[in-house]
Amino acid sequence: MLLGFCLKATAQWDLVACGDDKVMLIDSRKSVKGQAAIVWTWTVAEACDLPLPYRQLMVPLDECKPIDGGKKLLLTSSGGGAVLLDIKTKKVLFYAKVPMAHSAEVLPDGRIVVALSTHKAGNSIALYDITKPDRLLFKDSLYSGHGVVWDKASDRLFALGFDVLRAYELKDWTTETPRLQLVQSWKLPDEGGHDLLAIDKDELLVSAHHNVFIFNTNTGAFRVFDMLAGKEDIKSVNYNRKNKRLVYTQAEESWWTYHIYQKNPDKTIEIPGVKLYKVRVRNKN
Repeated sequence: MLLGFCLKATAQWDLVACGDDKVMLIDSRKSVKGQAAIVWTWTVAEACDLPLPYRQLMVPLDECKPIDGGKKLLLTSSGGGAVLLDIKTKKVLFYAKVPMAHSAEVLPDGRIVVALSTHKAGNSIALYDITKPDRLLFKDSLYSGHGVVWDKASDRLFALGFDVLRAYELKDWTTETPRLQLVQSWKLPDEGGHDLLAIDKDELLVSAHHNVFIFNTNTGAFRVFDMLAGKEDIKSVNYNRKNKRLVYTQAEESWWTYHIYQKNPDKTIEIPGVKLYKVRVRNKN
């Protein structure tokens, strides 16, 4: 049985998980005996400000990324869309039709959404204007993209494909036609890129099919992330270097899992009946 099913979004939460048609905010401290203390939920069916055909494209949900200090959530769906959701009002602030969207990012000015598509007819990285959601600003090819992050230290956007990691610079950003310029790309030590996370001023965490790596953005070197060495099919990975807190999901049933795994402190949180993919930790800064 899921706990705290309909409590207010102002309640304490530190994890956000999504799967099938549902997003859940979770207080991991109160999650006991493997069961999740869910303090807030949202389902795609609640998105009344989205036309029905668009709602149908938002299932299953793949990624749920906290934005703006946890006031908003950026959702992507392999069904075909990206949504920016206000947590307090549950209002959809932005929507774009993105075939098989697995990851997205809001860029520093708050105006542009980057989304990755893995559709066989057009694997791509694309830019959308939040104020003009029907307008595609920029598109470039990227095979099987599953992770995208903005790195503040280098002022670059990093995007993860099936077997490649790319770095982009932003161009013409104050104009009506912003674009990305490919700066550099690196071959992954392992194929099947799953997730990407910035963990330090010059380091990214990269998960692939057979391992998880720390990537140095200055040297371009990959090294195995010891805390998950030997584990396969890590679908999402979150790591805080200061307190050594690690939160991740690992495939249990094909691509999916029903558990959130946590180190320091050690804990397994169960979400029965919901097929999870990526889980994110709230950034309160």
